[in-house]
Amino acid sequence: MADEYDCVAKGKLKLKNDSDLKKKKKKKSKDKDKEKQLQKSYVEQQLAETGATSSSGASGYERKLTKAELASKKQQEKMRNKRIMDKAQTTHKERVEKFNEHLDTLTEHFDIPKVSWTK
Repeated sequence: MADEYDCVAKGKLKLKNDSDLKKKKKKKSKDKDKEKQLQKSYVEQQLAETGATSSSGASGYERKLTKAELASKKQQEKMRNKRIMDKAQTTHKERVEKFNEHLDTLTEHFDIPKVSWTK
């Protein structure tokens, strides 16, 4: 029976407080910083030797869009420009009138007071 109770923690309970929740900052190793600098300079040197300068980082890979992606981007831009032009051509008064017409078509269940363009 005494063996069963040997694994039980004895003593008072510890409650968490602010000092326990805060983690202590670890000091950075100077050796690791030097290694990182050496690796960075080595990669830059390799890129300079090969003549491949890349803005995307050390990988030297730049993603190119496919024909379908280019076509879809052009179409999106075209539709966005069309939407902007349509909005720019209608005045505020016309938009309010159109909104009121829409409200007139709804049933009484959705009855909302009309918006007036004159105030």
